[in-house]
Amino acid sequence: MADVVVRPGVVIPESELSWRFSRSSGPGGQGVNTTDSRVELSWNLLASGILSPPLKERAVERLGTRLIDGVLTITASEHRSQLRNREAAAARLAGTVAGAIAPPPRVRRSTRPSRGAVERRIADKKRRAQIKRGRRGDHD
Repeated sequence: MADVVVRPGVVIPESELSWRFSRSSGPGGQGVNTTDSRVELSWNLLASGILSPPLKERAVERLGTRLIDGVLTITASEHRSQLRNREAAAARLAGTVAGAIAPPPRVRRSTRPSRGAVERRIADKKRRAQIKRGRRGDHD
């Protein structure tokens, strides 16, 4: 496999990745008992030098529950072939790290609904109540 591109400017080199293969319980028929198609991809986030300290800090904070001793492990076993599972694991690692180092979303400024919006909502509610009132039969 090659380096994993997380985003432009952030590339995890192949030398920092650790691959493990085992038998998968997924699809594969009789071949599932003989081929090592399940893939575990591990990357030591804390020992890596590709992320700047603020990005590393953000990633550790966001991936806290998924890190074991600073190592992020991704597992893929949804495909029959080892190669496709390797590609899936690499893509999942890139997506996970990209999400972890993404900047926080902008803080929402609270706003009030406009007077026109409030009036339209109330008029709509009154119209709806009138329709429902019209459906009622007089139960004497």
